[in-house]
Order: sequence, then structure tokens, then C-alpha cells
Amino acid sequence: MRKQRKAKVERRTTETTIGLAINLDGRGKSKIKTPIGFLSHMLTLFARHGLFDLELKATGDTEVDLHHTNEDIGICLGQALQKALKDKAGIRRFGFASVPMDEALVELSLDISGRPYLAFIVNRLPFTATGKEYSMNYLKQFLQALVNTSGITMHVEILYGEDLHHCIEAVFKALGRALREAVSIDSRIQGILSTKGRL
Repeated sequence: MRKQRKAKVERRTTETTIGLAINLDGRGKSKIKTPIGFLSHMLTLFARHGLFDLELKATGDTEVDLHHTNEDIGICLGQALQKALKDKAGIRRFGFASVPMDEALVELSLDISGRPYLAFIVNRLPFTATGKEYSMNYLKQFLQALVNTSGITMHVEILYGEDLHHCIEAVFKALGRALREAVSIDSRIQGILSTKGRL
């Protein structure tokens, strides 16, 4: 039986304290507690649809802004993914998901390439929101932090949608499903799925 791919990450700054653990070969169980309720809910959906076991406990200066906590959670998740994947041997590497959420539709493609890049395209929806709401801007910051530390190339397109909640929820579900496909092991792949021999 293949050993499960797990990782733990801790991050402490003057702005946030975060502890995160992930099992890529889990069953979609999660235990998440952050001061950003909406993000906690989205990460629960991410874990469930990715079939990742995810534990996360975070505190941060959300009385100032959501930015520090939101971004640092993205940093930690990216670090944990990279750590759990180790040398990336046998993984399918690429993943894609198209996810509808009522009136919203999102497509997400990713490549565990070792080259961090985020393309984030929003069609027919306001890009920013004011106040302490979780906005498209916060979503982009989270994904940028994730790709920067995980070395993932990711293309996200919100094709259409009217409800901000539905659009963001579809992104997190698509992220879970696409990542599940990309990290899955294919027994036919010997070593690394690259002509370079490394990712």
C-alpha cells in the first residue's frame, strides 16, 4: 500500500499565526477555524471536492483588514502542497475542472510545473467589493499566494455569474477537483511527467 502524502506547515508573524496540515490521499475531511468565516467555508468545500483531509487553525489582525490572514493562509496551503508532493513522481501533473454553481460557471486549469503563474479572468462581474466582505480581490490575493509558494501554474476564468458567493464558491470547488486530478498517481508514469526529468 502506497504511503499517504501528508505535510504540516506553521507560520508565525506579527500579523498572523497559522497551523495547517494536509493529506493529499484523504477522504475530504476538514477541521478549519479561521477568523474569516467565508474563507473557512470555501476551504471546507475545497477539501471535500479535492478529497483532501485538511486541518487549519488561523488567527490574524482581521480588525485591520482581511488581507494578511487571507494571504498567509494561501502561502501556507501552497507550502503544504509542495511539501506533500515531494519529488512529484508519478503524478498526472495537469488538472482541469468546469464547475457550475447555479447561475455561475467557472473553469480552472492547472499545471504542477514548478513555475508559479496565475491568470485570473473575471467576465461581467465587479472585480472589487468594499468593506470587510470577501471580494474577488481577496480571492485573487489568496490564489496568487498559493501559486507563488506551490509552484503551480493556474488559469482561472469566471465565465459568468451574478452572485459573488456563487462565483467564488465555484472557484474553490473547481480548485479542489482540478488539484485532485493533478496530484493523482498514474501507475504508467515512471518518475516525473516531464521530458526535463524534473518539475
